[in-house]
Amino acid sequence: MSTLKIAIQKSGRLNEDSIQILKDAGISIDNGIDQLKAEASNFPLEVLYLRNSDIPQYLIDGVVDIAIVGDNLLVEKGNDIEVIQKLGFSKCKVSVAVPKAFDYKSVQDLNGMRIATSYPKTVLDFFNSKGVTVDIHQISGSVEIAPNIGLADAIVDIVSSGSTLFKNNLKEVEVIFKSEAVLAVSPKVTPESQKIIDTLKFRIESVLRARKSKYILMNVPNDKIEAVGKILPVLRSLTVLPLAQKGWSSVHSVIDKDTFWDVIDQLKEAGAEGILICPIEKMVL
Repeated sequence: MSTLKIAIQKSGRLNEDSIQILKDAGISIDNGIDQLKAEASNFPLEVLYLRNSDIPQYLIDGVVDIAIVGDNLLVEKGNDIEVIQKLGFSKCKVSVAVPKAFDYKSVQDLNGMRIATSYPKTVLDFFNSKGVTVDIHQISGSVEIAPNIGLADAIVDIVSSGSTLFKNNLKEVEVIFKSEAVLAVSPKVTPESQKIIDTLKFRIESVLRARKSKYILMNVPNDKIEAVGKILPVLRSLTVLPLAQKGWSSVHSVIDKDTFWDVIDQLKEAGAEGILICPIEKMVL
């Protein structure tokens, strides 16, 4: 059986989250400090720890079969590399920012201006689509300092919390697109490797579903079960188990973690009591 090669960022938050999702998918990776390559002990997977900006080219060349990489890098360098799964972490925006004193009203205000960025293709595509001509200054790292030292009038960079912009006396004025970590596949992947990718994707999907959901248990009068069932978004149907107390049942289901407080309020009004919310480790459909 062949071994699947996966690229992940060699350091930083994306690295940590990538390792965690593989771990949650039941894959144990034997890697030491500063290793640039490691193998999984219980899955046909080899991990290559690479510089983030290099990963798209490794995919294009077929050096790696798949990668966990920021969607923003694929927009910039990916040449239409296929994304097979959005992963829901490392979320950010690629945005235009200007000095706070800039009286910004629209993107037309940047016509003829100097834009500092690490994403020249993204910037050019965006401003061309708006009919705006800009002078691009491509730099690596510390893009936010460019307006302060007179290198540029504005920047385009990744924005997460916005704190870095604030510290550099900048303000976000346009969001070009929103990005997150994705699972991307090389166009040169072999049929044998594709089978392993399908297995890995299935595991990751199960982890992601669990992360978005909570398991809910509650005691419900039998004459209220139908009303409760209309409130709960269930996978197939409610699990209903009779309680020792006559006329009552224990009702089990799964709810979305982002909306469960609203659902709980509705359940209480419908007659549910003793409501318990539990995390889900995996959810396989």
